[in-house]
Amino acid sequence: MTTELIKLTAAEIAAKIASGEVTAVQVTEAHLARIEAVDEKVHAFLHVDREGALAQARAVDAKRERGEKLGPLAGVPLALKDIFTTEGVPTTVGSKILEGWIPPYDATLTKRLKDAGVVILGKTNMDEFAMGSSTENSAYGPTGNPWDLTKIPGGSGGGSSAALAAYEAPLAIGTDTGGSIRQPAAVTGTVGVKPTYGAVSRYGMVAFSSSLDQGGPCARTVLDAALLHEVIAGHDPLDSTSIDAPVPPVVEAARNGSVAGMRVGVVKQFRGEGYQAGVIQRFDESVELLKELGAEIVELDCPSFDLALAAYYLIAPSECSSNLARFDGLRYGLRTGDDGTRSAEEVTSLTREAGFGPEVKRRVMLGTYALSSGYYDAYYGSAQKVRTLITRDFEKAFEQVDVIVSPTTPTTAFAIGERADDPMAMYLADLCTIPTNLAGNAAMSLPCGLAPEDGLPVGLQIIAPAMKDDRLYKVGAAVEAAFNDRWGHPLLEEAPQL
Repeated sequence: MTTELIKLTAAEIAAKIASGEVTAVQVTEAHLARIEAVDEKVHAFLHVDREGALAQARAVDAKRERGEKLGPLAGVPLALKDIFTTEGVPTTVGSKILEGWIPPYDATLTKRLKDAGVVILGKTNMDEFAMGSSTENSAYGPTGNPWDLTKIPGGSGGGSSAALAAYEAPLAIGTDTGGSIRQPAAVTGTVGVKPTYGAVSRYGMVAFSSSLDQGGPCARTVLDAALLHEVIAGHDPLDSTSIDAPVPPVVEAARNGSVAGMRVGVVKQFRGEGYQAGVIQRFDESVELLKELGAEIVELDCPSFDLALAAYYLIAPSECSSNLARFDGLRYGLRTGDDGTRSAEEVTSLTREAGFGPEVKRRVMLGTYALSSGYYDAYYGSAQKVRTLITRDFEKAFEQVDVIVSPTTPTTAFAIGERADDPMAMYLADLCTIPTNLAGNAAMSLPCGLAPEDGLPVGLQIIAPAMKDDRLYKVGAAVEAAFNDRWGHPLLEEAPQL
């Protein structure tokens, strides 16, 4: 039963629990057994909350036995990125500076998951403070890609994507600042969605770059992602950037996928030097498939997109240098050097030296420099102007098309350690995803086959205008169904090395 249950989609699991065919406890135990069997190799989880998960599952079963109505994902297990506060469960953000910290409250997203009866299995590994594209920047060691354990699972949410690909959980939560949901989804053959900025509450989500950060759903199918999206999205008065508007009909769109009559844009800036041949091949096949399904393909020129990477790596570090100032060794988390002889400033300095990793220090210093007197207008101010140009390019594009498609990443998963000493090469992994974060639009990555050179997954990115998230699911479901009919889902079989 364990093998059978872990291969089901979230929608299938929920249906079996609601009908009484299986219990939520049985489903949870199956996934906990899977984690125990394979996570020593994968290292997707930083903390497994076995007792908490079983208690949540028992509550769902008791509710069903009383005849109470269950939500669409009640009893379905989920892997939660270790950036959302969870009452009574460690939240480290992949950093030594918060090692062992146990929050006294739930993030809004965590609370909504619990209220929906979703069973939280534990917290997943990530690049420290979500700064990275490979999960190698975690203070607790890298995560392996279940397709090839010597390869990265993407970042910063590599733990969540690896948990899905390794069948340790049918659902996961990630966060996306410059592509950290979509890029891991692409390289692990899973589905990841960055909702419109402000569509999912950031209250209780440890901040990296506040104008860019966005939580979102991760799953193995488009419908499962839509069901999770509907649970976590919606206005939150505790988050001043939360959008006070109805959640788009994402589940309905996922159940009725179609691209017939839609205008689909292809941006010329999203290909060229640095793109792997197999990635471009699979993307071109996807565009041809969209044509066959009834879409009109429109060529687009968005010249400001070429500046997105440079703008992002000024804006994000600037905001992180401000956000991470709260980690001073005085209020919570790690404290080093407090022996009664040192000043508060010395304790703060020693704590940050011991608690922050190299990538976090690099970005804090870069951001502090960009915000410093005499450089603010030249760097941060100029980057914000470029951000405006990118937003305008998107606005012009969406006057011509309903959605935009591109490769999610320029390459498939690279080897662990391959780019560790080359920050610029690492940053290029987010080349296709960053413009969407700068503009605040919605975007999805879903599998579009395997690259012929290495047999590793390739992701297709779909981008929609702000608050038109349902278009992602409408197009994604149509593409997914066509791919499955023609070539089969890349995760129908167990990932090769597990």
